Amino acid sequence: MYRDALDFLEEERAAWAPYEALAELDDVELDRPTDPSGPGHGWSGRDLIGHMVFWQEHLLDVARELALGDDAPSRERMREDWAARGDQINEEVRLAWRELTPEEVRRRLRQVPGELRGYFTVVPEIRWLKHPERMAYVVEDTIEHYEEHRPELGAVLALVGRAVQPAP
Repeated sequence: MYRDALDFLEEERAAWAPYEALAELDDVELDRPTDPSGPGHGWSGRDLIGHMVFWQEHLLDVARELALGDDAPSRERMREDWAARGDQINEEVRLAWRELTPEEVRRRLRQVPGELRGYFTVVPEIRWLKHPERMAYVVEDTIEHYEEHRPELGAVLALVGRAVQPAP
């Protein structure tokens, strides 16, 4: 699927780029909810950022572990937690991110994606890119997840009169 890590990371970076517009939301816009019956499901910009960055942070934990060894215990813990609690995790994340300052929300939005990419440049490719099961997990939690939430991104940005920029 991908020739090397940089090939994947370029695609991941391009898929994430439209989400960077969320950093431009002011404090009021950040917390403005979308229509609950529309594609935004009532999420605010903060809710969307929290959801997306939480899963990137989880994957960052996995990448840190794989940079040091062949195992990623945090991935197994999350798999078990998700099987037991499912979307309850996402609700807990939403509530936790509502407690953060707008500055912290924006800081993590700006910092975590680059940190994640940075870690994947040092993880040996054999531990993720050339490991089919792990690579599927990485793609699912990045590129596929970004695509899955493009409707929510569009709804949040539409509230403030902005359009989603197409991914290159």
